[in-house]
This record gives sequence, structure tokens and C-alpha cells, in this order.
Amino acid sequence: MDSPILIVMALEVEAQGLFRARGADVLFTGIGKVNATYQLTRRLAVEQSLGQKPLVVNLGTAGSRHFKRGSTVACRTFVQRDIDVTGLGFPLGHTPFENNVPAELTFPEYFPELPHARCGSGDRFEAHAEALFWDVIDMEAYAFAKVCFLEGLPFACVKYITDGADGTAGVDWHSNLPAAAREFVRVYEELLARRATHR
Repeated sequence: MDSPILIVMALEVEAQGLFRARGADVLFTGIGKVNATYQLTRRLAVEQSLGQKPLVVNLGTAGSRHFKRGSTVACRTFVQRDIDVTGLGFPLGHTPFENNVPAELTFPEYFPELPHARCGSGDRFEAHAEALFWDVIDMEAYAFAKVCFLEGLPFACVKYITDGADGTAGVDWHSNLPAAAREFVRVYEELLARRATHR
């Protein structure tokens, strides 16, 4: 039997009311890794009390200089891009003394039809970064991925590229939200249809 699907998104504005109109249950966590971790952990405690082990699917917006605006990509590898303990000799993105969790979290493929991307999450909306070391950047996916890794749950992630993490990122993000929401609904409905055909 397939696990139930739990859709997680940072903000309701990213959904534009389209999921609500379809009666879909979406967990909106708020912006950033702390909010994402807290809200998802709380929800999973409830799911666990009901004997459920959901497939957690993060749908969200992202910036990229690797993919064009308007692209939809599946993220399978996740890095915490803003943890910086290089002053103690650790590589950027590595949490020191955390031997049970790899610095890069990788999950199985759920969306083979989409280009794959390496996602760097950080508590900063990038608009002027000189260099980006990840295919896409966001503010929550690593946190969702780490919670799922630690809880032994399946995790999938799809990002819609709204901006280039550059000087127009803020304007581009706002203007591309309606298109992003429509794409998220399409991905969600295709996932439901695919699971129904494989039962």
C-alpha cells in the first residue's frame, strides 16, 4: 500500500489558493529552515500517532543560474549552504561532529521526467550573490530533507525556478508565483495519477 502524500510548502502565496480549491491538504511552514523543521516535525508527530508514514513532497520556488526561469526541476540532493564552520577547518556546508548525517542528503528519484538538481538551502533570499555553488537555491528544502532522513521517511522535492538569484530576483519571484502555483498543481495531480495506476 502506498504511503499517504504530505505536501509541504513554505508559503500559501506559492500555492495561490489552487490546492485549497482542490481540497488538497498542504502544510505551510513559513520561511526558513527553523520554521520548516519545527512545523514538519510537529505534523509528523501527529502522523506517527495515527500510524502513518507519509511520503513528504516539498513543492516550492527557487532561484538558479543553472536553469532558466520557468523551469521545473526535481531536487534529489540537498545541502545546508549557509552553515559555515570553515574557520575551524571544516568544508562549507558541513555540520561539524555530526557523524550520523552526511553533509549532502540524497534521496531516491520520484520525478524521472524532470531534470535533476542539487539544492542548497539557506536562510537568505539571494539577490546579489557573486557565485552560486548549487544548481538551485531555496530556504527550506534541506530542513525538510533532514527531518525525513532522521525519521526514516521518503522525501521528494520539486522546485519551480522563479528567478536567477540576481538583482531582479525579488521582482521576478513575485511575478512568477501564479505560474509556479499552476505547475505545482500539475506535478501534484500527475503524482496522484501515477500512484493510482500502479496500485
